[in-house]
Amino acid sequence: MPRRPRTHCQQPRTLPFTFSPFARALARMASPSMPKRQHQHSKFDEKPTPASKSSLKEKAKEYESSDEEFEGVVQADFSFFDPKPNDFHGVKTLLQTYLDDKEWDLSGFVDLILAQTTVGTVVKIEDDEDEGLFAVVSALNLWRYREQKCITEVKDFLLSKTRQEKGITDKLRLLLEEQARDIGLLVSQRVLNLPPQLLPHLYEALFDEVSWATEDEPTEDLRKSFQFKHYIILSKIYEHKNIVKKRKPSSDDDEAIIYVKPEDEIFHKLCSWSFCFPLRAQQLAPPELKNYRPMGLIMAVEAGKIPAFRQELGSLISET
Repeated sequence: MPRRPRTHCQQPRTLPFTFSPFARALARMASPSMPKRQHQHSKFDEKPTPASKSSLKEKAKEYESSDEEFEGVVQADFSFFDPKPNDFHGVKTLLQTYLDDKEWDLSGFVDLILAQTTVGTVVKIEDDEDEGLFAVVSALNLWRYREQKCITEVKDFLLSKTRQEKGITDKLRLLLEEQARDIGLLVSQRVLNLPPQLLPHLYEALFDEVSWATEDEPTEDLRKSFQFKHYIILSKIYEHKNIVKKRKPSSDDDEAIIYVKPEDEIFHKLCSWSFCFPLRAQQLAPPELKNYRPMGLIMAVEAGKIPAFRQELGSLISET
């Protein structure tokens, strides 16, 4: 199924956005991929519905950043594209720590994402000769790719992290094995200071493509492979070191959890169940997060909750 006609829309202020001052500091410091800028425009591709295929345009908005180290105007035109083979190294870099410090078939995993062009998006800067990659999002059916080494390794990794919680392991194993035909592994990674205004459109593109694929894929098996009932999401958070079973840190001024990606808090709230585990890879964090430790976060989200997710994410970003 070809990508719908693209529309370029310019977006307002693109400061790093997360749910707390700590996480905002983390976002500013954690990703050197994008330079600081005083003025910036960002524009992206939006895929219209199959019925209209008409172009939607938004008035260009200019903003002034709080970064004072740079003067002048910098143009950054972000666009959505279908994945392609040339994106291999960019996607692999973004997913380098997807399974913590585990050695696994990451190259094979990237190949799956790039081969699935009907559902999946990469974000680049328009007309960038270097074709630097700023984000990737996709959803892979666990049954469709069950014989791929990389998918087997992802399943084994998830189960190994939950093995001390039998109840969670049983729920996870049910999704990964018996119900795998209906499960999508939602993969989403990006540089942390990507303009947050792109996020609703990025996820709208993903879930619209999933919906279109259930109708437009050439075979019945492929169409059924996108009829997801649950999504499995693997992400990262920061948890307060003094957190107790009541899920509250020792100080009322501290947050129990710092969500590196704002959408993860919404997913976490809507998920059927979740599980956190310590990360082993050495991860540098800004001084503001000295009282926090990096944690992996596994979430199972019912597909029926996706409309609520889209609405909440759009409302959240529009308020920033």
